[in-house]
Order: sequence, then C-alpha cells, then structure tokens
Amino acid sequence: MKIDKKIIKELSEYLEEFNLTEIEYTEKDTKIKVLKNNNSVSSQNFQNLITSSQESKLQNDTVKLKSEKEILSPIIGTAYHAPEPGAKKFVEVGKKIKKGDTVMIVEAMKTMNHVPSTFDGTVKEICVEDGQAVEFGQTIIILE
Repeated sequence: MKIDKKIIKELSEYLEEFNLTEIEYTEKDTKIKVLKNNNSVSSQNFQNLITSSQESKLQNDTVKLKSEKEILSPIIGTAYHAPEPGAKKFVEVGKKIKKGDTVMIVEAMKTMNHVPSTFDGTVKEICVEDGQAVEFGQTIIILE
C-alpha cells in the first residue's frame, strides 16, 4: 500500500491551524492518525499511525523494531505526576516499573483516576507535563 504523504502533511497543517493535539482521517481500510505532543511542532513529535487489516504484519514488525511501549491516557482530563502538590512523583525517567503500578493521575470531573502501567519496563520518556490537559489515547509515558 502506498501512503499519500500529502494527506499526512495536510493533517499536520490542520493541527497547527486549529491548535489541535490530534487528528484522525479514515478512508476505506486506511486510517491515519497524527498526534502533536508538548505544544511544539517537529517531525519527532508526530506519530503517524496507519492501520488496516492488510497492514497488521507491518505494524507488528514496527513495534518489534522500536522495542518501546507506550502507556496511553485512558480518559480526557488533566494529568498529574504526583498524588498531591509537593509529593514524590509516581515515576521518573530511568525508573523500572511493573505492570499495574500507578504512573500518573488523570483528573476528570473532579475525580482522580489512577493510571496503571500496562507493561513492565523502564521509563524512557514522560510525554506530558504536570498539570497538562490530556486526550483519550494520548501517549503519556514511553517505556523501553
């Protein structure tokens, strides 16, 4: 399958023009999702996800090559790194964590929702700032 780079470029421009954090485009069996992290635009901050029934093998190969695991926000809300202001953070870059450990809290409608790790691993990157708004499915932590 050939990917139309014009679509990805156009979606990226829409992110800037309308100050969005993510945008998704679907046509038949092709789905393109473009995300922007940390309010800066660069090629490293965009994740282009292309999925279809014929591309599942390609996707699995990509995951194996990256050997990185992403923890996603389960809800829309405000992300917090610690249980309360001034308290010790749940995770730091370089810390080893286990599946089920709380990595962050996402507040939604005045309810503090603990976000558990979905994998074992070492924290490579924390993708959101303390107090930053997050979207459903947004990458909040990357593990190696």
